[in-house]
Amino acid sequence: MSSDPWGRVDETGTVYVRTADGEQVVGSWQAGSPDEALAYFKRKYEGLVVEIGLLERRVRTTDLSAKDAQTAIDHLREQVDAHHAVGDLDALRARLDKLVEAVEARREERKAQKVKQSDEARHAKEALVAEAEELAQSEQWRAAGERLRALVDTWKGLPRLDRKSDDELWHRFSHARSAFSKRRKAHFAALDAQREDARKTKEKLVAEAEALSGSTDWGPTAARYRELMAEWKAAGRAQREHEDDLWNRFRGAQDVFFAARSSVFAERDAEQSENLKLKEELAEEAEKLLPVTDLKAARAAFRSINERWEAIGHVPRDARPKVEGRMHAVERAIQESEEAEWQRTNPEARARAAGLTGQLQAAVDKLKGQIEAARAQGNTAKAEKLERELEGRQALLDQALKGLQEFGG
Repeated sequence: MSSDPWGRVDETGTVYVRTADGEQVVGSWQAGSPDEALAYFKRKYEGLVVEIGLLERRVRTTDLSAKDAQTAIDHLREQVDAHHAVGDLDALRARLDKLVEAVEARREERKAQKVKQSDEARHAKEALVAEAEELAQSEQWRAAGERLRALVDTWKGLPRLDRKSDDELWHRFSHARSAFSKRRKAHFAALDAQREDARKTKEKLVAEAEALSGSTDWGPTAARYRELMAEWKAAGRAQREHEDDLWNRFRGAQDVFFAARSSVFAERDAEQSENLKLKEELAEEAEKLLPVTDLKAARAAFRSINERWEAIGHVPRDARPKVEGRMHAVERAIQESEEAEWQRTNPEARARAAGLTGQLQAAVDKLKGQIEAARAQGNTAKAEKLERELEGRQALLDQALKGLQEFGG
């Protein structure tokens, strides 16, 4: 008979294994010596140890499902319970029991993880639905449309929930997308209609602008072009493929008109500038007649100057008052000289000569005061105008004094 700490072979060749419940028959061995029998069944035990170790490692390091792990454990337990090996079978049972606990813990962990993932997925999908429903009211058509497409991709990457919950959330999500698409389609349909109306309106504006481009009625036509531009801006934009072409035609028609007007105005300005030079020369020539010493000669000379003045055309509007004022000042001085001459030669006026001289002296003094006031205010133009008038009044005063002397003689 042969024995081992964990088993023995009796004289009949029966092999036993020692367990906590006592000896258990392993099997019968007739093929060789008892030592060979124990060695054979010890190798069977070592094979079980290796298999259990491998299963423990798989449970610990891989994603082996709980079901497959339990099946493997049950298979090994059947082999251990069959007592077809010699070794510490109770230790193997204890390891299998711990393995069952580990698998069960893994099962609960995965169950909890699955619940957590499901909750996370639910919250994520609810957030997607809430955002989609908010975007459904947006009028940022491009940005909202792109964001909704991104939400769909995000949705597809999330785990499914239970069918009822998943279907309900998807229905809301899909409805929000449909509502947005419907609003966007309606918006662009209305926009297309508006742009078509704008195109028709601008076609009419272009036609009128082109018809006016050859007009020489400069003022009214320029005013009408300003009105057309205001109507153009109020019409809104036409379709992209028409807008630029219509604008180029509209702008081109205006450019033709305003280029022609500018050319005519440039010629007119050049002519009026030349006219101004001629009139300034005549005004200077007229001013040399003052003070009047020879009334008859001054009257004839002024008449000649005035005839040449009338023969000259228009001058720039802003220069007209000044140059005409110079001529009027000379004309008034001559007229006042004529009045003084008449007074001097009229017997009835002799009695008023002294009074006239006093009035003229008062007028001269008043003009001098006004000139000083104008210069003090910085109004050079007014001062110059008053000085020219002063020259005429002073000449009259000089004549009145001379006449008074004659009356006295």
